[in-house]
Amino acid sequence: MLQTEEDQRVIVVGGLPVYHYCAADAVAEAYAMVMLVESGFAQQTEVARALGKSDRTVRRHQERYRQAGMEGLGRPEGWRSGRRRIAGKRLRVIEKLKSQGLSNRVIAQRLGVSEMAIRKLVGPSKCEEVGQLALGLTPSATPSEPPTIQTSFASDIRSCDDPPASTTYSAQESAVPEEHAEEDEPVPMSLDHDASDRTFDRQLAYLGLLDDAAPIFRDGSQVSGVGVLLALPYLVHSGLLQIARKLYGKIGPAFYGLRTTLLTLFLMALLRIQRPEQLKERDPAALGRLLGLDRAPEVKTLRRQLSRVAAHHRAEQLGAELARVRVAQRGELMGFLYVDGHVRAYHGQRTISKAYVARRHLAMPATTDYWINDRAGDPLLVITADINASLAKALPNLLGQVRATIGDRRVTIVFDRGGWSPKLFRSMIKDGFDILTYRKGKGRLIHQRRFVRRRAKLDGRWVTYDLNDQPARFLKGKLRLRQITRLCEDGHQSQIMTSRWDLSDIEVAYRMFERWRQENFFKYMREEFLLDALVDYHIEPEYPTRTIPNPERRALDKQIRAARTELSEIERQYGAAAADNSEQHRPTMRGFKIAYGKLGKQLRTARQRLNQLIDKRRNIPSRVEIKDLSERALVKLATERKHLTDIIKMLAYQAESDLLNLLRPRYQRAEQEGRTLLHELFALAGDIKVTDSELQITLAPLSSPHRTRVVHSLCELLDQTATVFPGSRLRVRFAVRPPPSISLAFPGTPPHRGTASLEAQAP
Repeated sequence: MLQTEEDQRVIVVGGLPVYHYCAADAVAEAYAMVMLVESGFAQQTEVARALGKSDRTVRRHQERYRQAGMEGLGRPEGWRSGRRRIAGKRLRVIEKLKSQGLSNRVIAQRLGVSEMAIRKLVGPSKCEEVGQLALGLTPSATPSEPPTIQTSFASDIRSCDDPPASTTYSAQESAVPEEHAEEDEPVPMSLDHDASDRTFDRQLAYLGLLDDAAPIFRDGSQVSGVGVLLALPYLVHSGLLQIARKLYGKIGPAFYGLRTTLLTLFLMALLRIQRPEQLKERDPAALGRLLGLDRAPEVKTLRRQLSRVAAHHRAEQLGAELARVRVAQRGELMGFLYVDGHVRAYHGQRTISKAYVARRHLAMPATTDYWINDRAGDPLLVITADINASLAKALPNLLGQVRATIGDRRVTIVFDRGGWSPKLFRSMIKDGFDILTYRKGKGRLIHQRRFVRRRAKLDGRWVTYDLNDQPARFLKGKLRLRQITRLCEDGHQSQIMTSRWDLSDIEVAYRMFERWRQENFFKYMREEFLLDALVDYHIEPEYPTRTIPNPERRALDKQIRAARTELSEIERQYGAAAADNSEQHRPTMRGFKIAYGKLGKQLRTARQRLNQLIDKRRNIPSRVEIKDLSERALVKLATERKHLTDIIKMLAYQAESDLLNLLRPRYQRAEQEGRTLLHELFALAGDIKVTDSELQITLAPLSSPHRTRVVHSLCELLDQTATVFPGSRLRVRFAVRPPPSISLAFPGTPPHRGTASLEAQAP
């Protein structure tokens, strides 16, 4: 029996009240249904009839309560399942487009929603409608990404004679199954026509009808920072937007969606906006013009969107997919992979695990990231370590991810002495890896007459080393490696161990010493991209049962080493006194002990102290759980957001490196000033002109005419990629204004210098 009085309801069973709740409390009412059925007071049909619900509603509440308890009875956050994502007023538009014979996919692209939303309203398309996708895409409706990630992009832009890569579909390519056509970048819907006023699109996002704002550009002159768009072809070619769309889908109704968030972070890295807080110092309207928006996201918005992306916990998978694309594009550089850990010191108030910071020569609270770079020194993969383990302990897990990334190709792993372990070497060779590292510990010196001077040209540079090549055995002869020793000018000998017997000794030494490229990469990333900065202040609980070396035992080991050193010194003095003893004065040992009684007492005391320390160490475990070390809870820094931003910064560095490779044959000082030129280029102002099918970027001349000519050549090469701005149908074209003419203020200057054609290539 159900009794209602004002806004309160009471359930009476057998004349006794068993439950009461507020009529407006949906969760309490759902629990009442579950309680009545589960307690056996009534059947499902009786409960549904009394409360005016259906039997299916009662069963659904029972299932939700069984799976998630009271939380399952509440309404889940986000878009309610089954709710229309398209306003009822627009159904007539959908019906009109459907009557014209268009498929669900074409209608979804025109309206800026997902195909599933259209399918829920009108049903699935018929089989004969699949081929109509080609009719729905006109030549001007070029998708923002090619259907597959090209692997010949770098070779396409190295030659001016190659035809431009086409990103349009033919009718045959368009009539593909739906699962492959899903890879196309959808063009979002927009109700705005003024690029400086996006009020309607923001209202659509507020109502949950927009997942990402469409980029809309307007003409402008002297737009600051427009030169950064020269890196756009590399972002599209890297596959970031395509892979992220597959992994993350959509991050909820928003004006700044997934594509805009990733593009913003990428441009921020190239413009040296190193942290989200630095957006406060930038004009959001000026930065928004580079994104095709009225204003760029600000600090809180960008942090909120980054948190939504990080909530999926797929940064590791994103990095692996991007690395596979990079391997497919630059497979010739994957023969040597450099592996090293980068320790990020932590100066906050949280209690986290310690790690050894080599550049500061001390152990301090820190976290460790492992970077894998290719032969050219460019980053390929970044892996965030769960614990601050040594490189030797981290390598097995790292090598598993490397093998999943590069496939079955032969690869040589180059690392420093931190990974020294003959047992690990044997396992690596068995798994199909070659090793190249420094020998750890003291080795036997080689006479200088056994060194041979080697000279060779490697990677376009002449190198000269004094080398000695000989075999070496470990693990009682079970492991045979090759030892190459270099003699330095100061007499120091650097011993290199490798399993590569097919390479010349000078090439092995050269590849080992090229490991400093990775150290230079870390320094550059710290200074230019602020690699060590915290992205957020979130923490995660540390594994309480994880064991680490016992600090108390480590302190005892230090005391024992000091006691043994002291004992050795006393024994040396006592032995020297015995050797110098004159038998004429002290013919017996008893006389010697009496004469050196003080030294003998010191010897006995030192031995006794050493034995006591050793006995004390026996009772102390070598490893201890971290929960037993301190009364304060040990935590670790949250890694997902940091991993995401590191991946974006890695892509920005890769884009810089690829642009630098294009500059090398056209700019003589590319090795010394190449990246400085790119920094100037990214911050360069320019003009924007928008047509029906193109986004024309005209850059201002640079600081000198020869640099302007180099950038002009670069623009011509990038035009060949036929890059479409993500989320639009506009093909991006690049150009640069000629430098100003040199005036008569410089007498004797040839008049043709100031008006020289930009067609001429830089020397």
